[in-house]
Amino acid sequence: MKEQLKIRTKVFAHNCVKLTQSFPNTYLSNHIKGQLIRRSTSVAANYRATCIAQSKASFIAKISIVIEEVDESNFWLEFALDENLILKENLAFLLKEASKLTSIFMASRKTASSNNQ
Repeated sequence: MKEQLKIRTKVFAHNCVKLTQSFPNTYLSNHIKGQLIRRSTSVAANYRATCIAQSKASFIAKISIVIEEVDESNFWLEFALDENLILKENLAFLLKEASKLTSIFMASRKTASSNNQ
């Protein structure tokens, strides 16, 4: 499961980056593009860090960062849609994937927190 999630988060990041390439070249669009690229790539990078956490407490702290980053990625995807920078059909898969990843990581944190007490 860990290796599958490493791949899945990396694919999510790649897909977000590819999506931004279709954004228009405006000040707002460039801002959203930068934020989405930073947050989505951070999901993948921070999940990798989670996989090598040296303690339960470290795992919980790191997975919390992953949750924040995937949720923020979702925010920027929604914002791009709200601003009509992208068509919903071009974004639906990423919105769904962000939601699924958030659920997976929240469940992991809950399990780890329960086992840590």
